[in-house]
Amino acid sequence: MSLRELARVVQTSEVTVRRDVRALEAEGLLDRRHGGAVLPGGFTRESGFPQKSHLATAEKTAIADVAASLVEEGEAIVVGAGTTTQELARRLARVPGLTVVTNSLLVAQALAHANRVEVVMTGGTLRGSNYALVGSGAEQSLQGLRVSRAFLSGSGLTAERGLSTSNMLSASVDRALVQAAAEVVVLADHTKLGTDTMFQTVPTDVITRLVTDEPPPHDERAATELQALADQGVQIAVAGTGQGGVPAAEQLPPGVRGRRDVPLPVQRGGRMPGGQFRGPGPGGLGAEPLERTARVADLRRR
Repeated sequence: MSLRELARVVQTSEVTVRRDVRALEAEGLLDRRHGGAVLPGGFTRESGFPQKSHLATAEKTAIADVAASLVEEGEAIVVGAGTTTQELARRLARVPGLTVVTNSLLVAQALAHANRVEVVMTGGTLRGSNYALVGSGAEQSLQGLRVSRAFLSGSGLTAERGLSTSNMLSASVDRALVQAAAEVVVLADHTKLGTDTMFQTVPTDVITRLVTDEPPPHDERAATELQALADQGVQIAVAGTGQGGVPAAEQLPPGVRGRRDVPLPVQRGGRMPGGQFRGPGPGGLGAEPLERTARVADLRRR
């Protein structure tokens, strides 16, 4: 639908609808297009780097903080391509004695001036949309490699299929990265939970840990998916952004290091060890004006 048509249906201005559509896209409920909006993504759509880099930035920062706390001095790890893993790489520059294997130019760039970090890049063909090296050259360079952990992102994550992406070449390299690691850590903000895309990269039973942010109270899809992932044994670390009642990392109890681990199934609407997890329920738009709450709710229903 065009923004003009949406504005007519909900009886408000195009400027207001444009802001509301942006909020709904952040929740994964629709995809923006030039001059309008469509139903979510399908199995083949992939946003380019400029679009991805402006989505869920606070959540990606919080997730990267938690993921970096898992990395120890002197480790050897692999880091896949993506805007969230790029944020992780910026924090890894402070870990001494680290060896990072990556197929991402963005990850390598973030670590280029880290004196105590060794960066090993795969070969391959450059894929310009996400600045990643893909193809047989990248996969062959990973053969025989063994590291402690792989940190990967993707386009979608479900309990049924695990991590997935919409590009075949990217999926193939990600699978090679997984084969090189003893443990797999997936970095995915709540907008990717419950989203399924074309090519599976990491089956759920191979995922050791998920680092994500806490879904909004009204996001039933993400909360349901977290429950299902925890039921299948995935350890879940929830990063706080300091917004909407979620504690920021520095506000968490000492020793938690900015994360809340959930080794047992999540109780929807109940509590997690280390903090509160708000499952689906009222109050999803917080302190925003009632007029906008009703308007967004109307768009969501339609």
